[in-house]
Amino acid sequence: MHSKTDIKLLVVDIDGTIAGHSNKISQGVKNAIQQVKLLGVQVAVATGRMYRSALRFHLEIGSTLPLIAYQGAWIQDPASNKIHRHYPVNRATAIQLLDYFEQPELRELLSVHFYINDELYVRSITRETHIYAKRSNITPIAVGDLRLCLDNEPTKILALCDDTDVINNLLGNLRRQYTPAELYLTTSVATFFEATNPLVNKGVAVKYLAEELLGIESNNVMTIGDNFNDIEMLQYAGTGVAMGGAPSQVKEQANWVAPTVENDGVAAAINKFILA
Repeated sequence: MHSKTDIKLLVVDIDGTIAGHSNKISQGVKNAIQQVKLLGVQVAVATGRMYRSALRFHLEIGSTLPLIAYQGAWIQDPASNKIHRHYPVNRATAIQLLDYFEQPELRELLSVHFYINDELYVRSITRETHIYAKRSNITPIAVGDLRLCLDNEPTKILALCDDTDVINNLLGNLRRQYTPAELYLTTSVATFFEATNPLVNKGVAVKYLAEELLGIESNNVMTIGDNFNDIEMLQYAGTGVAMGGAPSQVKEQANWVAPTVENDGVAAAINKFILA
């Protein structure tokens, strides 16, 4: 067990971790994070969200570190606007994925999102896209053919489908086609298939913040997350906490399982490991 002085960096996911159905951070979680900062512990956000969709959460918890967005494909410091890292998906791979998504049996089932220069491009505004855009508070740009916007390489590619079996099959099939050295494939929620550059995951990003920017080791880091895209950062940290709502495979990778997001699990974890 760590004494409370051991943890120098706390990294939290957003959706399902600090923000639940309401899409807001509860007062209890905000208070716990403020207490952590008073002890001199640094706090950061690591999310699959777009940078500008994640920004209000970063500001709300008063983080002074760079913000880890798009699973770590985009790391930017909001204070200086400096982009520390940007690892997009190469154009050829993006086109291959699009070809795959547009097979006749998949085309009608999937809403495909390309994230380019922190903008969201879609073929058309589907119901799923509309719900996603509302939660993210961004305006998607409908282009018809996504190949038209590939002058710049996408930071992330997302395929949404309400049928989780479709997403699981997609993940399985594409994991057979691409090695981890070619693409990082994950799900952030059961209905979101996500693809990023192979150098990217939240674990690599948190390691960058801890070791390169702060000069601390993994055992000084605590991470809290709730889904498959959080596994790498839970494994990296000396203290990895899974939320109560996490899938069992994610909980298995954690040192401790917190209450759910609706029961202020992050505050409980902070109390246990940092404030206790």
